[in-house]
Amino acid sequence: MKNIVKNILFLSLIFSLLNCGKDEPPKTNGKTDSEIQKTEIDSEQISKNLNISILIDLSDRISPEKYPNPSMEYYQRDLGYIETISKSFETALSKKPIRQTNDQMQVFFEPEPEDTEINSLAKSLKVSFTKDNTTKKTLEEIEPIFKKNSEKIYNIAVQNKQFVGSDIWKFFKNKVKDYCIKDNHRNILVILTDGYIYHKDSKFMEGNKSSYLTPALIKSFGLGSDFEKTFEEKKLGLIPANSNLENLEVIVLGINPSKNNPFEGDIIKLYWKDWLKSMGVKKFYLKEADLPSNLDPVIQKIISG
Repeated sequence: MKNIVKNILFLSLIFSLLNCGKDEPPKTNGKTDSEIQKTEIDSEQISKNLNISILIDLSDRISPEKYPNPSMEYYQRDLGYIETISKSFETALSKKPIRQTNDQMQVFFEPEPEDTEINSLAKSLKVSFTKDNTTKKTLEEIEPIFKKNSEKIYNIAVQNKQFVGSDIWKFFKNKVKDYCIKDNHRNILVILTDGYIYHKDSKFMEGNKSSYLTPALIKSFGLGSDFEKTFEEKKLGLIPANSNLENLEVIVLGINPSKNNPFEGDIIKLYWKDWLKSMGVKKFYLKEADLPSNLDPVIQKIISG
């Protein structure tokens, strides 16, 4: 009888040892499968938090007198792009659960316009949404506000001929990290410009590299059909204004090359491509000044990710 009891106790002990820990979920690197899955979901959600910045080049490139375009003036194209960007932002937010909302969109100028009305209007073009202020009504107001007030800004600039220029190089040097990059967000900087980079306060050279890009500079280097070869041999390019911009996507809209050189558009894009890469930007899009109706689906696709 004692032997039977001993055998039963022995078998019970073995059974307990074999089943020890069976109820605990398997772990990988100290984390359970459920913990890993939650981390992946959190990371995916973070990547959907949008932080969109729009840098507007208010130089004379938007002047209908200096650069007329009978099909559609260039400042009107800008307005079409802004409308699409704001619409894409609104669409992205409307698809998210309100509790997950943590998104921003804002407009910048460099330098700041001296016109107080433009600056006042620009303040209304800085919006931030969280679960505390997101409603169907506030989302539906995004596109109309951006459309209405951006149109007022452009009209003031065009009518008063207040073309303050745009110091894109200095913006990248002094402001892009502070203003356009937020942790745990998908950071997108949209630049509305003709592709040329110039401001009197940021004009210098280091060898054959420059802080600016103008038709005259392109012409001075004799860039033609073999521009890529010349670019490499002469070590041309824009001087890097910053570094470590891996967490920033850049969209350049409105590139409008001089008609005097059939390769000008490609040369401008080469300069931008080389410059953005030198600063660590991994994802960028360079688009010429097409009609907004043509670029609308392109912009929406980029922003939707």
